Amino acid sequence: MRWLWALFGFAFFGIGAIGLILPLWPTTIFWIAAVFCLAESHPKLRDWIYARPGIGPIIRDFVERGEISRKSKIAAIVGMTLACGLSAWLIRGSTIALSFLIVTIAVGIVFVATRREPKGER
Repeated sequence: MRWLWALFGFAFFGIGAIGLILPLWPTTIFWIAAVFCLAESHPKLRDWIYARPGIGPIIRDFVERGEISRKSKIAAIVGMTLACGLSAWLIRGSTIALSFLIVTIAVGIVFVATRREPKGER
């Protein structure tokens, strides 16, 4: 089972690394998934992700305490809204796809908005 977690962890890590090169590609969500998968199978890589300046503490806060800072919430919600708008324009001909997109993004926004914030930020 450990090798399966490692496989998914490295896959998520690689997909997230694309975001370091492509500005619109999300890195954080894929690295959060990678940390969950690698927590037991490759703790050194998990710790390396945690040590990344800027993104590491954000990932650690979410994975270990379920917290998202207000600044990160705003960035995530703005990003999801922009992605939804662009995607909606691209699939404007399909009512079913458009409905699925809007519901999915709305669930993501509610999830992010309802996470607690780190204690020092309130």
